[in-house]
Amino acid sequence: MAATKKSLPISDRHGFSVLELGDMEIWDGADLSLLRECLVRLIQGRKARRVGVDMTHVKYVPSGFFGMLFDWHDAGIAIRLYSPQENVERMLWFNRFFEPLGDGAFQLCPSRHETPTEDAPLIPEPATPASAWDRIANAHPAAVVSTVQG
Repeated sequence: MAATKKSLPISDRHGFSVLELGDMEIWDGADLSLLRECLVRLIQGRKARRVGVDMTHVKYVPSGFFGMLFDWHDAGIAIRLYSPQENVERMLWFNRFFEPLGDGAFQLCPSRHETPTEDAPLIPEPATPASAWDRIANAHPAAVVSTVQG
């Protein structure tokens, strides 16, 4: 019997291909892996340049999620999150790097002035494990120290 690839439903919102997570509240490594595989299929297979994730029911986000999004952004892909819950909105990386657009939509905008380019590569370079953490630490070193020291 051939193995079938799991997938997430996709909708269109204002020109963004949005992965619908359904009632997925807490992600584990397998869920993050599924999300990454679906993003790869959207971006590489369908050549999507504008992608989003509906986070209506998400209560916990694993640490690798932001780094993955940032890598795609660095590759020229526009990233949006839709309807994140309050606890996700309070996360340091979310507050620092996402800009509210209204109607529950937030766009990844590290410099608040960058826009994706049409000629950016479709496959992001693999990030070092600390790449996203380094960006957060450089953006808000005092906040990171207080979080780490507890």
